[in-house]
This record gives sequence, C-alpha cells and structure tokens, in this order.
Amino acid sequence: MRSIKEYLVLLVKGIAMGSADVVPGVSGGTVAFITGIYDELLNSIKSVDATALRLLFQFNLKEFWSHINGSFLITLLAGIGISLISLAKLISYLLATYPILVWSFFFGLIIISALLVARDIENKNWKSIIAGIIGVVIAYFITSVSPAQTPESLWFVFIAGVIAICAMILPGISGAFLLLILGKYKFILEAIHNVEILPLAIFAIGCIVGILSFSRVISWSLKNFQSITVATLAGFMIGSLNKVWPWKVVDSFRINSKGEQVPFLDHNVLPQQFLNETAQDPQLMQAILMASLGVFIVVAIEKIARILNVKSTLK
Repeated sequence: MRSIKEYLVLLVKGIAMGSADVVPGVSGGTVAFITGIYDELLNSIKSVDATALRLLFQFNLKEFWSHINGSFLITLLAGIGISLISLAKLISYLLATYPILVWSFFFGLIIISALLVARDIENKNWKSIIAGIIGVVIAYFITSVSPAQTPESLWFVFIAGVIAICAMILPGISGAFLLLILGKYKFILEAIHNVEILPLAIFAIGCIVGILSFSRVISWSLKNFQSITVATLAGFMIGSLNKVWPWKVVDSFRINSKGEQVPFLDHNVLPQQFLNETAQDPQLMQAILMASLGVFIVVAIEKIARILNVKSTLK
C-alpha cells in the first residue's frame, strides 16, 4: 500500500514519462528506469493475463484490481495523460512555427539515444553487427520510400498505436520516434490538440492491444537474444534519422481529410541547398545548438540513471 504522498510522487513520474514519450528520441521506458518503477511497470503489464480476465468476468473486482496492481497503473496512466494533453499543444505550435529548430532538436535526441543504446549491446560480435546493419537498412528503406504522410484511415491509426506503445517498456526507444517513422506523429498531436475522440479512441485501443501482446514478446527477445535485439533497435534508430532531417524541400502536396493542403512528398537537402531552393534562412547555427541541446538532455538522463543505479546497489 502506498500513502497519498507516494501516489503524488508516482503521478509526477507518470507526467515525466508522458513528457518523454511526446518527444522523439527520449523514451518513457528510460524515465521509468531512472525513477525506479521499471520492474513494477513491466510486472504490472504482464499481470493483465487470463487470471485477471477470469477475475474480471466473475466480478471479483477487488482481487482483479489487486492482481493487476491497478492503483499503480491508473496513477501512472493519469500522469502520462496529463503530460500528453498539455505538451501536445506546445509541440504542435513549435513544429508549425520553428520546424527546422524542432527537427534539429529531435535529430540530436535520436542520434545520441541510438549511440547509447548501441553501447549497451552485451556481445559485440559479428551477429550483433549484422543485426545492426540490417536494422539500418530496413529503417532507411522504409523512411525513404514512405511519403511524408501515411494513410489517415482508422485501421492505420490502430496499427500505429499497437507499434508505438511498445516504446513504453523499451528504454532507449521512443514512442514518439516510432510514430515519426510511421508518419503519424503530427496526426496524433493534432488529434490530441483538437480532442478528436474517434481517432484517439482507436489509437488507445491499438495501444492496449500492443502493450498486452508485445510486452511479452519484447521481454522474451531481450532476455534470450539481448545483443541481437538491442543492435537491431539501435540500427533501426540510426537508419531512420533521415525521417527527422531538419532541411527538407517539398516536392508535392496533398489535401488531407480536413481539406487542408499538406506536404505529400519531400526530399532531404543540405542547408545551403535549402537556402538556394527555398530562399529561406537554414538557421544553421541555431539548428546545431538545438541538436546539441538534444544530445545534452539524453546524456544527462543517462548519467542520472547511472548515479541512481549505483546508489540503489550500495543500499
């Protein structure tokens, strides 16, 4: 049993996790690890099993709630929800107003996250190297051939939820980053900002299905094939960096479901070429500073994690 003060602290941890998952490159799983609730989170998710469903269908709600550690999960989810709702509006505004600087920040977050994840590969042998290369190739191919906007159909929103939610239990992998790769990052932010109930409900259902099914698969993979799994994830992150390259020139537009003209196809260019083709300031120095800030934030989080882990070990 937790006290009211402990539940307030848990709520703050949920807010921190939600803040991390809104920003591509920072993982909610990493925050859970840093704040000391990672194991409890993973075990609570796994507890939603056949036994839990049996207790629920028998209307044995007290035992059901205790079995799934319901008070922990609902408090954490409340914190995550508060963070998502509040930060979505801010990031939507920043993406529309300062796109180069925001994407530069994300670029810095992701590249340092990928390097830190790669560093944690236990066995750096030819198998992990090949796995990493395969991850790079697959991710680069997907992000190169995919248009700027993927389908806005509800079935694809469901799939995006299934895949993105896995980041909650993967330190180093960001749910927002996966949404970027799927082309649904802006879409979900706008849905939250405009309180669009149907797509958000479908996305939430996808999240529930994903976390209940993939959590066991991911846990098994990390337990039995740690090096190959982590190397593939790191390679996937590196190969996907072209998705968040700050300087892009739009080749064509499309009309979305709201009747708005949005980018459809684009290609990456160097800052000087961006200036030549768009006559817009590439903001190179500011972009470098924002990318550096992203690197600093992830390194700081990683250092905090190590310090807390050492303190926990000493105790």
